[in-house]
Amino acid sequence: MPRWVWKSVCVLATCAGLPAVHAADNFPSRPIKLQVGFPAGGPTDITMRVMAEHASKTLGQPIVVENKPGAGGTLPATTVQMSPPDGYSIGQSPLGIFRMGYTQKMNWDPLKDLRYIINLTGYTFGLTVPANSPFNSWQDFVAYAKANPGKITYGSAGGNLTSPHLTMERIAEAAGIQLTHVPFKGSADLAQALLGGHVMAAADSSAFVPYVESGKAKLLNVWGEKRMERFPNVPTLKELGIDIVQTSPYGLVAPKGTPPEVVKKLHDAFKKALEDKSSIDALAKYDMLPNYMSSEQYTQFAREVSQREKVIIERLGLEKVKN
Repeated sequence: MPRWVWKSVCVLATCAGLPAVHAADNFPSRPIKLQVGFPAGGPTDITMRVMAEHASKTLGQPIVVENKPGAGGTLPATTVQMSPPDGYSIGQSPLGIFRMGYTQKMNWDPLKDLRYIINLTGYTFGLTVPANSPFNSWQDFVAYAKANPGKITYGSAGGNLTSPHLTMERIAEAAGIQLTHVPFKGSADLAQALLGGHVMAAADSSAFVPYVESGKAKLLNVWGEKRMERFPNVPTLKELGIDIVQTSPYGLVAPKGTPPEVVKKLHDAFKKALEDKSSIDALAKYDMLPNYMSSEQYTQFAREVSQREKVIIERLGLEKVKN
Protein backbone atom coordinates (compact mmCIF):
# COMPACT_ATOMS: atom_id res chain seq x y z
CA MET A 1 0.00 0.00 0.00
CA PRO A 2 1.43 3.44 -0.96
CA ARG A 3 2.56 5.50 2.01
CA TRP A 4 0.08 8.32 1.32
CA VAL A 5 -2.82 5.85 1.16
CA TRP A 6 -1.78 4.29 4.47
CA LYS A 7 -1.56 7.74 6.10
CA SER A 8 -5.02 8.62 4.78
CA VAL A 9 -6.49 5.41 6.16
CA CYS A 10 -4.92 6.08 9.55
CA VAL A 11 -6.25 9.65 9.63
CA LEU A 12 -9.75 8.51 8.70
CA ALA A 13 -9.72 5.78 11.33
CA THR A 14 -8.57 8.23 13.97
CA CYS A 15 -11.19 10.78 13.02
CA ALA A 16 -13.88 8.12 13.01
CA GLY A 17 -13.09 7.42 16.64
CA LEU A 18 -13.09 11.04 17.71
CA PRO A 19 -16.83 11.50 18.37
CA ALA A 20 -17.00 8.55 20.77
CA VAL A 21 -13.84 9.61 22.57
CA HIS A 22 -15.01 13.21 22.71
CA ALA A 23 -18.39 12.15 24.10
CA ALA A 24 -16.73 10.01 26.77
CA ASP A 25 -14.37 12.85 27.72
CA ASN A 26 -17.28 15.26 28.16
CA PHE A 27 -19.49 12.80 30.02
CA PRO A 28 -21.77 13.76 31.61
CA SER A 29 -22.96 16.92 29.89
CA ARG A 30 -26.63 16.53 30.84
CA PRO A 31 -28.73 14.85 33.55
CA ILE A 32 -28.50 11.08 34.05
CA LYS A 33 -31.60 8.95 34.57
CA LEU A 34 -31.35 6.24 37.24
CA GLN A 35 -34.20 3.73 37.28
CA VAL A 36 -34.99 1.98 40.57
CA GLY A 37 -37.07 -1.19 40.50
CA PHE A 38 -39.05 -0.64 43.69
CA PRO A 39 -41.67 1.89 44.87
CA ALA A 40 -40.82 5.32 46.23
CA GLY A 41 -40.35 5.43 49.97
CA GLY A 42 -38.98 1.89 50.37
CA PRO A 43 -35.46 0.94 51.53
CA THR A 44 -34.07 0.58 48.00
CA ASP A 45 -35.50 3.88 46.81
CA ILE A 46 -34.38 5.85 49.86
CA THR A 47 -30.80 4.53 49.91
CA MET A 48 -30.39 4.86 46.15
CA ARG A 49 -31.53 8.49 46.26
CA VAL A 50 -28.94 9.29 48.93
CA MET A 51 -26.14 7.74 46.88
CA ALA A 52 -27.39 9.30 43.63
CA GLU A 53 -27.32 12.74 45.23
CA HIS A 54 -23.69 12.31 46.25
CA ALA A 55 -22.68 10.81 42.92
CA SER A 56 -24.28 13.75 41.09
CA LYS A 57 -21.99 16.15 42.95
CA THR A 58 -18.95 14.23 41.74
CA LEU A 59 -20.23 14.03 38.16
CA GLY A 60 -21.42 17.64 38.03
CA GLN A 61 -24.85 16.73 36.66
CA PRO A 62 -28.15 15.79 38.33
CA ILE A 63 -29.05 12.11 38.64
CA VAL A 64 -32.81 11.83 38.29
CA VAL A 65 -34.31 8.80 40.05
CA GLU A 66 -37.27 7.18 38.32
CA ASN A 67 -39.20 4.43 40.11
CA LYS A 68 -40.26 1.43 38.02
CA PRO A 69 -41.77 -1.09 40.47
CA GLY A 70 -43.07 -4.51 39.50
CA ALA A 71 -41.70 -7.66 37.85
CA GLY A 72 -39.58 -8.42 40.89
CA GLY A 73 -37.56 -5.25 40.53
CA THR A 74 -36.23 -6.25 37.09
CA LEU A 75 -37.92 -3.54 34.99
CA PRO A 76 -34.96 -1.10 35.13
CA ALA A 77 -32.56 -3.66 33.69
CA THR A 78 -35.08 -4.64 31.02
CA THR A 79 -35.52 -0.98 30.01
CA VAL A 80 -31.88 0.01 30.29
CA GLN A 81 -30.63 -2.73 27.98
CA MET A 82 -32.70 -1.13 25.19
CA SER A 83 -31.37 2.38 25.87
CA PRO A 84 -28.58 4.16 23.97
CA PRO A 85 -25.17 3.06 25.34
CA ASP A 86 -24.10 6.54 26.36
CA GLY A 87 -24.28 6.37 30.17
CA TYR A 88 -27.30 8.63 30.48
CA SER A 89 -29.68 5.77 31.28
CA ILE A 90 -28.62 3.41 34.07
CA GLY A 91 -30.55 1.06 36.31
CA GLN A 92 -30.53 -0.47 39.76
CA SER A 93 -30.20 -4.18 39.18
CA PRO A 94 -31.45 -6.83 41.65
CA LEU A 95 -30.45 -10.47 41.87
CA GLY A 96 -33.67 -11.40 40.09
CA ILE A 97 -32.35 -10.53 36.63
CA PHE A 98 -30.09 -13.59 36.77
CA ARG A 99 -33.03 -15.99 36.97
CA MET A 100 -35.29 -14.32 34.39
CA GLY A 101 -33.99 -16.35 31.46
CA TYR A 102 -34.82 -19.60 33.24
CA THR A 103 -38.38 -18.67 34.15
CA GLN A 104 -39.65 -16.75 31.12
CA LYS A 105 -39.06 -16.24 27.43
CA MET A 106 -36.65 -13.37 26.81
CA ASN A 107 -35.23 -11.71 23.73
CA TRP A 108 -32.17 -10.43 25.61
CA ASP A 109 -29.46 -11.86 27.84
CA PRO A 110 -28.51 -10.18 31.16
CA LEU A 111 -24.95 -11.49 30.83
CA LYS A 112 -24.47 -10.21 27.28
CA ASP A 113 -26.66 -7.13 26.99
CA LEU A 114 -25.65 -5.23 30.14
CA ARG A 115 -22.50 -3.55 31.40
CA TYR A 116 -22.01 -4.04 35.13
CA ILE A 117 -20.94 -0.74 36.68
CA ILE A 118 -20.67 -1.36 40.42
CA ASN A 119 -22.27 -3.47 43.15
CA LEU A 120 -23.32 -1.32 46.08
CA THR A 121 -25.04 -3.22 48.85
CA GLY A 122 -27.48 -6.01 49.69
CA TYR A 123 -30.57 -6.59 51.76
CA THR A 124 -31.11 -8.00 55.22
CA PHE A 125 -34.04 -10.40 54.99
CA GLY A 126 -36.28 -11.99 57.58
CA LEU A 127 -39.67 -13.53 58.26
CA THR A 128 -42.22 -11.56 60.29
CA VAL A 129 -45.70 -12.19 61.62
CA PRO A 130 -48.22 -9.75 63.13
CA ALA A 131 -47.95 -8.96 66.83
CA ASN A 132 -51.20 -10.83 67.54
CA SER A 133 -50.05 -13.97 65.71
CA PRO A 134 -50.04 -17.21 67.71
CA PHE A 135 -46.55 -17.87 66.34
CA ASN A 136 -43.94 -16.68 68.81
CA SER A 137 -41.05 -18.61 67.26
CA TRP A 138 -40.00 -20.37 64.07
CA GLN A 139 -40.74 -23.65 65.81
CA ASP A 140 -44.36 -22.55 66.38
CA PHE A 141 -44.63 -21.57 62.72
CA VAL A 142 -43.29 -24.91 61.49
CA ALA A 143 -45.45 -26.95 63.86
CA TYR A 144 -48.63 -25.25 62.63
CA ALA A 145 -47.57 -25.52 58.99
CA LYS A 146 -46.94 -29.25 59.31
CA ALA A 147 -50.34 -29.76 60.94
CA ASN A 148 -52.08 -27.52 58.37
CA PRO A 149 -50.34 -27.91 54.97
CA GLY A 150 -50.81 -24.89 52.72
CA LYS A 151 -52.89 -22.91 55.21
CA ILE A 152 -50.19 -20.40 56.16
CA THR A 153 -50.17 -17.51 53.71
CA TYR A 154 -47.07 -15.41 53.37
CA GLY A 155 -46.38 -12.34 51.26
CA SER A 156 -43.16 -11.36 49.55
CA ALA A 157 -42.00 -7.90 48.51
CA GLY A 158 -41.35 -7.57 44.79
CA GLY A 159 -43.62 -10.35 43.62
CA ASN A 160 -43.11 -13.79 42.11
CA LEU A 161 -39.64 -15.28 41.60
CA THR A 162 -37.91 -12.62 43.68
CA SER A 163 -35.27 -13.44 46.29
CA PRO A 164 -37.81 -13.28 49.19
CA HIS A 165 -40.17 -15.60 47.32
CA LEU A 166 -37.65 -18.16 46.14
CA THR A 167 -35.71 -18.16 49.39
CA MET A 168 -38.90 -18.70 51.36
CA GLU A 169 -39.74 -21.64 49.10
CA ARG A 170 -36.28 -23.06 49.74
CA ILE A 171 -36.80 -22.58 53.48
CA ALA A 172 -40.17 -24.34 53.33
CA GLU A 173 -38.62 -27.18 51.37
CA ALA A 174 -35.84 -27.55 53.94
CA ALA A 175 -38.33 -27.48 56.83
CA GLY A 176 -40.68 -29.96 55.14
CA ILE A 177 -43.69 -27.60 55.09
CA GLN A 178 -46.12 -26.25 52.49
CA LEU A 179 -47.01 -22.55 52.37
CA THR A 180 -49.21 -20.39 50.15
CA HIS A 181 -47.45 -17.46 48.51
CA VAL A 182 -49.06 -14.04 47.94
CA PRO A 183 -46.96 -11.59 45.85
CA PHE A 184 -46.78 -7.84 46.51
CA LYS A 185 -45.14 -5.07 44.50
CA GLY A 186 -43.16 -3.62 47.39
CA SER A 187 -42.51 -3.46 51.10
CA ALA A 188 -45.13 -0.80 51.84
CA ASP A 189 -47.98 -2.85 50.34
CA LEU A 190 -46.73 -5.98 52.04
CA ALA A 191 -46.53 -4.32 55.46
CA GLN A 192 -50.09 -3.04 55.15
CA ALA A 193 -51.31 -6.52 54.25
CA LEU A 194 -49.45 -8.12 57.14
CA LEU A 195 -50.63 -5.62 59.77
CA GLY A 196 -54.15 -5.73 58.35
CA GLY A 197 -54.33 -9.50 58.71
CA HIS A 198 -54.53 -10.22 54.98
CA VAL A 199 -51.49 -12.53 55.11
CA MET A 200 -50.18 -14.52 58.06
CA ALA A 201 -46.47 -13.82 57.48
CA ALA A 202 -44.17 -11.64 55.42
CA ALA A 203 -40.83 -12.43 53.78
CA ASP A 204 -39.10 -9.12 53.21
CA SER A 205 -36.00 -7.03 53.52
CA SER A 206 -35.35 -4.95 56.62
CA ALA A 207 -38.32 -2.70 55.86
CA PHE A 208 -39.81 -4.74 58.70
CA VAL A 209 -37.54 -3.03 61.27
CA PRO A 210 -39.86 -0.17 62.35
CA TYR A 211 -42.81 -2.52 62.74
CA VAL A 212 -40.83 -4.97 64.87
CA GLU A 213 -39.34 -2.16 66.96
CA SER A 214 -42.76 -0.62 67.57
CA GLY A 215 -44.25 -3.96 68.59
CA LYS A 216 -46.58 -4.24 65.61
CA ALA A 217 -44.81 -7.33 64.24
CA LYS A 218 -42.65 -10.20 65.48
CA LEU A 219 -39.45 -11.30 63.74
CA LEU A 220 -39.08 -15.10 63.67
CA ASN A 221 -35.76 -15.46 61.84
CA VAL A 222 -33.20 -13.59 59.76
CA TRP A 223 -31.44 -14.81 56.63
CA GLY A 224 -27.95 -13.36 56.93
CA GLU A 225 -24.70 -14.97 58.00
CA LYS A 226 -25.04 -13.41 61.46
CA ARG A 227 -27.80 -12.18 63.74
CA MET A 228 -28.87 -8.55 63.36
CA GLU A 229 -27.31 -6.26 65.95
CA ARG A 230 -30.67 -4.58 66.32
CA PHE A 231 -32.40 -7.88 67.18
CA PRO A 232 -29.76 -10.05 68.86
CA ASN A 233 -32.31 -12.59 70.15
CA VAL A 234 -33.60 -13.52 66.68
CA PRO A 235 -31.86 -16.60 65.21
CA THR A 236 -30.44 -16.99 61.72
CA LEU A 237 -31.63 -19.74 59.42
CA LYS A 238 -28.35 -21.58 59.96
CA GLU A 239 -28.93 -21.57 63.69
CA LEU A 240 -32.33 -23.12 63.04
CA GLY A 241 -30.75 -25.93 61.06
CA ILE A 242 -31.44 -24.53 57.59
CA ASP A 243 -28.23 -24.05 55.61
CA ILE A 244 -29.28 -20.91 53.70
CA VAL A 245 -27.79 -17.42 53.66
CA GLN A 246 -29.49 -14.77 51.49
CA THR A 247 -28.50 -11.12 51.22
CA SER A 248 -29.35 -10.49 47.54
CA PRO A 249 -26.64 -8.01 46.48
CA TYR A 250 -27.56 -5.30 43.99
CA GLY A 251 -25.80 -2.62 41.99
CA LEU A 252 -25.94 -0.54 38.83
CA VAL A 253 -25.98 -1.54 35.17
CA ALA A 254 -25.77 0.20 31.80
CA PRO A 255 -26.46 -1.01 28.24
CA LYS A 256 -23.84 -3.10 26.48
CA GLY A 257 -21.57 -0.97 24.34
CA THR A 258 -21.35 1.80 26.93
CA PRO A 259 -17.79 3.17 26.59
CA PRO A 260 -15.38 1.93 29.27
CA GLU A 261 -14.46 5.53 30.09
CA VAL A 262 -18.10 6.32 30.84
CA VAL A 263 -18.52 3.17 32.93
CA LYS A 264 -15.43 4.13 34.92
CA LYS A 265 -16.73 7.65 35.61
CA LEU A 266 -20.03 6.23 36.85
CA HIS A 267 -18.25 3.59 38.89
CA ASP A 268 -15.91 6.08 40.53
CA ALA A 269 -18.71 8.52 41.37
CA PHE A 270 -20.89 5.87 42.99
CA LYS A 271 -17.96 4.28 44.80
CA LYS A 272 -17.21 7.64 46.36
CA ALA A 273 -20.91 8.04 47.21
CA LEU A 274 -21.01 4.57 48.78
CA GLU A 275 -18.10 5.50 51.05
CA ASP A 276 -19.75 8.72 52.24
CA LYS A 277 -20.98 8.67 55.84
CA SER A 278 -24.49 9.74 54.89
CA SER A 279 -24.78 6.75 52.55
CA ILE A 280 -23.47 4.38 55.21
CA ASP A 281 -25.94 5.85 57.71
CA ALA A 282 -28.82 5.54 55.25
CA LEU A 283 -27.98 1.89 54.63
CA ALA A 284 -27.60 1.20 58.34
CA LYS A 285 -31.11 2.51 58.93
CA TYR A 286 -32.33 -0.57 57.06
CA ASP A 287 -29.60 -2.87 58.41
CA MET A 288 -27.85 -2.89 55.04
CA LEU A 289 -24.09 -2.73 54.67
CA PRO A 290 -21.86 -1.50 51.82
CA ASN A 291 -20.99 -4.45 49.60
CA TYR A 292 -18.62 -3.01 47.03
CA MET A 293 -17.71 -4.86 43.85
CA SER A 294 -15.77 -3.27 41.02
CA SER A 295 -17.06 -3.48 37.45
CA GLU A 296 -14.90 -6.55 36.85
CA GLN A 297 -15.89 -8.24 40.12
CA TYR A 298 -19.56 -7.48 39.55
CA THR A 299 -19.38 -8.98 36.06
CA GLN A 300 -17.83 -12.17 37.41
CA PHE A 301 -20.41 -12.26 40.19
CA ALA A 302 -23.17 -12.04 37.56
CA ARG A 303 -21.81 -15.10 35.77
CA GLU A 304 -21.52 -17.15 38.96
CA VAL A 305 -24.95 -16.21 40.32
CA SER A 306 -26.61 -16.93 36.99
CA GLN A 307 -25.41 -20.53 37.19
CA ARG A 308 -26.43 -20.84 40.84
CA GLU A 309 -29.93 -19.48 40.19
CA LYS A 310 -30.37 -21.94 37.33
CA VAL A 311 -29.79 -24.83 39.73
CA ILE A 312 -32.26 -23.42 42.29
CA ILE A 313 -34.98 -22.78 39.69
CA GLU A 314 -34.67 -26.30 38.30
CA ARG A 315 -34.69 -27.88 41.76
CA LEU A 316 -37.91 -26.06 42.67
CA GLY A 317 -39.49 -26.97 39.32
CA LEU A 318 -40.09 -23.33 38.39
CA GLU A 319 -38.29 -23.23 35.05
CA LYS A 320 -40.19 -22.05 31.98
CA VAL A 321 -41.99 -24.59 29.86
CA LYS A 322 -39.72 -25.63 27.00
CA ASN A 323 -41.35 -26.04 23.62
